[in-house]
Amino acid sequence: MTEIQKSILNNGMKVTPQRLAVLKFLKNNRIHPTAEKVHSELLKDYPSLSLTTVYKTLAKFVEEGMIKELDIDPNKMRFDICVDDHDHFHCQVCDNVYDIFYDKKNCDDNLQKCNGEGHRVDSVSVNFKGVCKYCEGMSAGVL
Repeated sequence: MTEIQKSILNNGMKVTPQRLAVLKFLKNNRIHPTAEKVHSELLKDYPSLSLTTVYKTLAKFVEEGMIKELDIDPNKMRFDICVDDHDHFHCQVCDNVYDIFYDKKNCDDNLQKCNGEGHRVDSVSVNFKGVCKYCEGMSAGVL
C-alpha cells in the first residue's frame, strides 16, 4: 500500500482512483493549484474525470485536514498540500504562489503585545504579494 493510499484511509475515506490522482498530483506539484488546474492536468490521464469530482475531492481533503484552502488569490481558491504553519507569496506577474517559511514567534508575540482591543490572538497568517524573483529577473534583463 502506498503512502498516498494510507493517507486517504487514515482519514476515514475510501480509496478511489480519483482521490488517489488528486492527492498524488498535489504531492508531486507543490504549485498551490486551483481546482481547475488540477482538473486540466489530470484529464490527460483520466479523461472521464469531472470538475465536480475534483471540487468534491478537494473539499473533502480540506475537511479532513489533509490539505489547506488558500485565499491568497482574490479571483480563485488555491490548495496547498503542506498543512504546516507557513505563509505565502503571490506573484502578480506570473500568478504563481510560493511558500514562505520564517520564525513567526516574534511576530505573534509582538502582535499580542500590540493588541489594544483585548482580543486573544491564536495565530497570524500573512499573505505577501508582489513580483517573484523569476519575473523580476526577467524584467531586469529587458531594456
